[in-house]
Amino acid sequence: MGREGLSSRIVTLVEDLARPIVEAMGLELVEVEWVREGGRRFLRLYIDREGGVTLDDCEAVSRSVEAELDRLDPIPGSYYLEVSSPGLERPLKRDADFTRFAGRTVRVTTYAPVEGRKEFVGELLGLVEGQVRLRLPASRQEPEREIAIPRDQVAKAHLYVEF
Repeated sequence: MGREGLSSRIVTLVEDLARPIVEAMGLELVEVEWVREGGRRFLRLYIDREGGVTLDDCEAVSRSVEAELDRLDPIPGSYYLEVSSPGLERPLKRDADFTRFAGRTVRVTTYAPVEGRKEFVGELLGLVEGQVRLRLPASRQEPEREIAIPRDQVAKAHLYVEF
């Protein structure tokens, strides 16, 4: 099995293991990453809840997930476990995220061009009939308008904060 296959398998395994633990604590498992940085391997869990997460939340999830990972020992070799908030630019992964964060500004990147573009920043209107609906702001070239992007064409989507 190649690295991509192993990485995908580890992410799926950890999602399945961690989701019930995280949800039992009243939190949401947003994303799991398995990455190599500087010769070290990191298993990162991003958690969230309405109103945000605290350091105590991260520590509690880390202890509980680590205990289960130690018990099952599903990942070969050593790695560092990190648990944190997804931050201000939280990724939108599930269909429910596109409904939950309606009204917020998002950045959406598509696999193929939609109306001649692959990147959009605008107000998320929601997910309607399998399409991510955005209100794009007016620009020099065009007035404010709405666009529908097929959900299966969304490569990445996340909340967008302009600094």
